[in-house]
Amino acid sequence: MPAEEEFTMQLSTEGLELIKRFEGFRSRQYTDVAGFLTIGYGHRIIPPESFPPESFPSGVSEPQAAAILAGDVSQAEQAVCRLVKVALTQGQFDALVDFCFNLGAGRLEKSTLLRALNAGRYEAAAEQLLLWDLAGGEVNLGLKARREAELRLWKSPARSAPVNAPSEPQQAREPQPVS
Repeated sequence: MPAEEEFTMQLSTEGLELIKRFEGFRSRQYTDVAGFLTIGYGHRIIPPESFPPESFPSGVSEPQAAAILAGDVSQAEQAVCRLVKVALTQGQFDALVDFCFNLGAGRLEKSTLLRALNAGRYEAAAEQLLLWDLAGGEVNLGLKARREAELRLWKSPARSAPVNAPSEPQQAREPQPVS
């Protein structure tokens, strides 16, 4: 029995810019809206990782934060590729990577959004995005705007090139399954 063909996708430049826009860049540690210690472009600091002021007197630089972000994005991409069992457009993939980056793969894995998507109910899955706008049990306007931006990406025509793709124009392709 032949091995299943594996498809992978990468976050587009448009998807990366969405993450950067909503996370914003902060050179110094801060506590995010959910109460997590964070730095750079929304990087959650998980012990034993640390960015002490004595080692980082000016905080992290933007290039350091971008490198950390690249690793975080890679983890989110891998989670989406592992969890989603149906074909995605680039915009749908980008929206899901942003969702995973922001909320974590565990939230996607247990969500009605993923169940609807993997059942081929793309419109129902898209509508589910908008329900993830709560922080502390209340609607958070920043999360509401982010989910709306993800929905716009989800519904956008597939024009974005992956972040690490060649700069030559690419022909449009059919959505590829991710698994």
